[in-house]
Amino acid sequence: MTEQEPAPPGAAAAPDYDADLREDVAGNPLPPAVNATLRSPAQRSRTFAGILVNTALANITTSYLWFALTFWVYLETRNVIATGVIGGAYMLLIALSSISFGTFVDRYRKLAVMRFAAGFTLVMFVLSGAMFLLTPAAALLDLTQPLFWVFALIILVGAVVENMRNIALSTTVTILIEPDRRANANGLVGMVQGLMFIVTSVLSGLSVGLLGMGWTVAVAVVLTALAFAHLLTLRMPEEVRAAATDAHGGFDLRGSLAAVLAISGLFALILFSTFNNFIGGVYMALMDPYGLEMFPVELWGTYFAVGATGFIVGGALIGKFGLGSNPLRTMLIAVILMGVLGAVFTLREWAWLYIAGIWLYLVLVPFVEAAEQTVIQQVVPLNRQGRVFGFAMAFESAAAPITAFLIAPIAQVWIIPYARSPEGAAQLAPLLGEGTSRGIALVFLVAGIIMIAAALLAFLTPVYRRVSASYARTAAEASATASPG
Repeated sequence: MTEQEPAPPGAAAAPDYDADLREDVAGNPLPPAVNATLRSPAQRSRTFAGILVNTALANITTSYLWFALTFWVYLETRNVIATGVIGGAYMLLIALSSISFGTFVDRYRKLAVMRFAAGFTLVMFVLSGAMFLLTPAAALLDLTQPLFWVFALIILVGAVVENMRNIALSTTVTILIEPDRRANANGLVGMVQGLMFIVTSVLSGLSVGLLGMGWTVAVAVVLTALAFAHLLTLRMPEEVRAAATDAHGGFDLRGSLAAVLAISGLFALILFSTFNNFIGGVYMALMDPYGLEMFPVELWGTYFAVGATGFIVGGALIGKFGLGSNPLRTMLIAVILMGVLGAVFTLREWAWLYIAGIWLYLVLVPFVEAAEQTVIQQVVPLNRQGRVFGFAMAFESAAAPITAFLIAPIAQVWIIPYARSPEGAAQLAPLLGEGTSRGIALVFLVAGIIMIAAALLAFLTPVYRRVSASYARTAAEASATASPG
């Protein structure tokens, strides 16, 4: 079908994605970047499903190797600082690169961006496998030697670049999905992320426990190659060309900030999500050590997979029912409930309490993520969405490593030894019970209380009212445009 052919029945009118940038550098008119009339909404949804499945396979593979690296390092060294530094470095690299990723997404066609990211990740994972084969295990596990950190960095860089796909995926929701269904589509994204947690936590634990790190890297290389090959078969004809953009260079910080500030209250929304990630860094640094102290590595991966089914449930609920008329309100309610769960799910060292708490916590995570994505997709023009999503990812990702870098050494050197001392154990027992991980439980309790307080205060701010009003206004305009007559 060409652009001159009539639109199929049921196809929506093409949104004006780049009306402010309709001329090239020579002053000649440009065709629309996106032509949604080429196919029906159902056909576009099927294409989105294909992209979503492919991204799921890529994310599963990346997380599989990433989880395995974390498990392997902790089990071989029993050093919580090492896992905290690795986790923090991962998030820090995402923070440093996300604005460049967003600029890249805005300047090029989305499928081309995804293919580049997939190919780059494949090369990095192949390099990590070669290094593992050529380096003695004792040298790789010596934290005082550069070989260990080079090996970890190669895997980290491959995993970080794969995140470029997630920014591009958020923009494909705008291109392929009708405005009133985007919250549901973002819920499906959350459901896929839940599947990623389930599969990777089980496979990573089994791989490290039964196969070893070498075979784990080999499996990751094969799966990454399969995802790359499948991605080459996908097509998205609605994206006629890359949306005309005012992005400059490869790191358009000024343009990213301008795109965020152009929407009243959007910067404050990103700041709140950033603060929420400060608290998330606590769980990132300490959740695996807590679980690995309670269970063998094979069982911990399986139990975490059970808990991670909550991610699927949460995403499925959004996919079915959406986020309501005000996604921001839904987001803050979810954050409050997450704070309650984070404060209580380790009050006693009971396996069922820990797994149930993880399950309920992960039911709520997709609501927070989908709400932010839905607001940005609704109020930000497509030709700036890559930089806005990249800017948000940069800020939000920078928060978690700061916390992880701080809390991991503090927990290792002071809190955990204090909690395991006779005096500390006696003082904490009335509140947190007894067990070897009471120090980590104390950190979780404080983090949850802070999260609750922050969300309650956010409800009272003028920014909450401004962003809610902006979303309601643009949603009403989109609905009026889509309605015939």
